[in-house]
Order: sequence, then structure tokens, then C-alpha cells
Amino acid sequence: MTLLIAVLGIITLVFLITFVKLHTFLSFLLVSLATGLLLGMAPATVLEAIQKGISSTLGSILGIIALGAMLGKLVAQSGAAQQIATSMLILVGIKNVRWAFLATGFLVGLPLFYSVGFLLLAPLVITVASRYKLPAVYVGIPMLASLSVTQGYLPPHPAPLAILKQFNADMGLTLFYGIIIAIPAVLISGMLFGATLKRYTTQPNQSFIATELTDDQMPSTGISFLTVLLPIALIGFSVILSPFLPDGSISKQVLVLAGDPVISMLVSVLVAIVTLGIWRGKGMAKVTDLLTGSVNDVSMLFLVFSGAGALKQVLMEGGVSESIANLMQDSSVHPYVLGWGVAAVIRVCVGSSTVSGITTAGFISPLLKSSGVDSNLMVLSIGAGSMMFSHVNDTGFWLFREYFQLSMADTLKTWSVMETLVSITGLAGVMALSLIVG
Repeated sequence: MTLLIAVLGIITLVFLITFVKLHTFLSFLLVSLATGLLLGMAPATVLEAIQKGISSTLGSILGIIALGAMLGKLVAQSGAAQQIATSMLILVGIKNVRWAFLATGFLVGLPLFYSVGFLLLAPLVITVASRYKLPAVYVGIPMLASLSVTQGYLPPHPAPLAILKQFNADMGLTLFYGIIIAIPAVLISGMLFGATLKRYTTQPNQSFIATELTDDQMPSTGISFLTVLLPIALIGFSVILSPFLPDGSISKQVLVLAGDPVISMLVSVLVAIVTLGIWRGKGMAKVTDLLTGSVNDVSMLFLVFSGAGALKQVLMEGGVSESIANLMQDSSVHPYVLGWGVAAVIRVCVGSSTVSGITTAGFISPLLKSSGVDSNLMVLSIGAGSMMFSHVNDTGFWLFREYFQLSMADTLKTWSVMETLVSITGLAGVMALSLIVG
């Protein structure tokens, strides 16, 4: 009965978001309240669980997401993303333009939210494709695959970060494993699948051709790469070097501190304020306005995360998590496959990879202790599942269709298949890596 109530709660959540079009935060709160009461929890206990879930979820991720939004805003407004794309094209040549956009999408996707990366880079793809008379979809799919992989797999992106915090996984190891899995994922979904799309020659929306910035209007190549990659470098150095330093030494403490997600993002934002703001002639007041606007851009994410945290806490305190753990102890389904599958189903139903990932985490968290699987790989398996088959209920689907001017059927055959490959190859990568790391 406990599991039935939980399943009905999720079905109701999907119905409210997808068909009633009720705000996601309100949907989460209503479902959390109703589910708790149906599970036999006292009203005061339900309210307490909702408050605890909201505070615990936001408390662990709010700072990182806000700092990530600030860094992304500075990268977007300064022209650093275009500088990286231009540098990649110069480096590999127009014959390898797809490789250039694949690498650019991955690098720019590390600090930027998906929608920001898309709105920045899709016009560049359309501009280059029009200039050299290449099919825009053929050129753009590798870049879009990279953006999707970084959004779905890699912290500090919001959904992977929230799942990571729920599982108490290690940020550095999750990022390291995620990059290993991301490489074959973007090669298969972006390069190999994208190579079959030359026949889609529909003229993209010419109104989205990018305004080309001059060298004087963009930061230098070195500054652009340094600023974008700095948080990843700080976390990476901490993971790789700290085990070789003496415990308690000042050098190890400094390195561990620099590799903390909040500190690494804080340092990166402070550097970006100088390199992409003040050095580019922007006064501190202008930079502060940009940073303020960036937080406004992600404010709705905080509501979604807080609502999901409330539902997670209700499920835990209502005994659902324990019931799931007991049920799955004798299941033949591998926990990674189960996490991926649940996330994939919710993603297809709701459309939001963020809602899919963090909702799934609440169901799967009790399996971590009972199954003994690696929490870092579980983050990645759920993240991969949350990218499954984007279609008409996903805003990314409509963004792609509007920019590249494809029919509904062709959008499903290109965009939706690419997202499905991102999801499946991610799971395959997790399973393969699990044979090595356990």
C-alpha cells in the first residue's frame, strides 16, 4: 500500500505539471502534502517534513547554483563563448567544423546552463553553416550533444548537483567519472549520429544569425579559456593532488579548500569579474547589475528544487524509501539500470530533466546503502536517464525546432533521437565504468 500511494503521487505530479499546467513548485507542494497524509503521517509531521526537505535541499546547492549563474552570465555577456568558438574553428579548420563545435559546446557547457549555452552557440552554428553552405543540423548536432551531456551528467549543473548532494557523493569523483563517460557519449550521439543528418538541408531561421564581434570586443583566447575552465581545474587539481600531500599540512588544507565546489566557483566568479568585466571596460556597478540579473535567471530553479526536496523528505519519513529498499533487495534489476529507468520514464512524462533527476533521487537514495553501489556512478546513471527522449513537452525541443526550422517529424528524428542516444550511451558508460571502479 505504501508503494502504491507513492506511485499514485508521482502520477498525480506528472498530471498536474503536464496536463493541468500547474506551476511545478505548487504541484510538488500539493503532492507532498497529499502523499504524506495518505501515508498516515500527522498533518504537523507532514508540514515539518516539507520544511525540512526544502531547507536541506536548498542549503546544499543554492550557493553553487547562484555562483554558476553569475559565472555563466559574465561568460555570455563578455563574448568569451564566441572567442572560444572562433579559436576552435581557426585551430581545426572549416573541414572539421563539427569537431570545433563539439569541443566548444563541451567547454562552454561546463559553466553555462543549457538554455544559455544554446542561445549563445546556436546562432554561431547557423552563421557558420550559412556562410559555408553547410547543413545547419549536421553542423549543430555535435554542439547540442555536448551541451546536453554537460547538463545531464556533470556537476555543478543544477540537477546532477542536487542528486550528488542527496547521495553525499564526491563532487570531484563524480565530475571525473562524468567526463570519462561524456566523451564516448558525445562522440556517438553528436559525431556519429550527426554524420547521418546531412540530408536535412532545411534553411535555418536567418533571423538568428549571430552578430559578429570584433577582436576588440571580445576577451583574449587565453583569458576566455582560463575563465571558463578555472572551476573544473581547481576541483580537478584537488582530487588528483591532495591524496599525495601529508594529512594536516597547510598545502593540503589549501588545496582541499580550493577544490570545494562553493570555493572553486567563488574564486572563478571573482576572477571573471576582473578578466571578463573590469578588464573589458565595465565598471563595478555594471558588473554587479549583470550578476544580479543572473540570479534572477535561476530563481525558478530554486523553487523547483525546493519542491522536489519537500517530496523527497515526505517519502523518506513516510516509509516509502524503506519499502523501496526492502523490495529491491531481491530484485534482479541492477540499481544503476533502475535509477536510469525511473528517471527516463519521468523525463518522458514531464519533459524536464531537472524534475526527473531530483524526483528519481528521492526514490533511489535508500538503495545506495542496501545495494552497496557507487554513489558517484548512481548520480551519473540518473543524470543519463533524465535526458531520455526529449519531445513536445520539453522546451529544448521547441528551441531546436524554431532555430533550425524543421518539421515536427524531422525534429523527432534528429533532436529527439540525439537526446535518446545521450541517455543510452550514458547508461552504457556507467555500466562499463562500474566494472572498473566497483
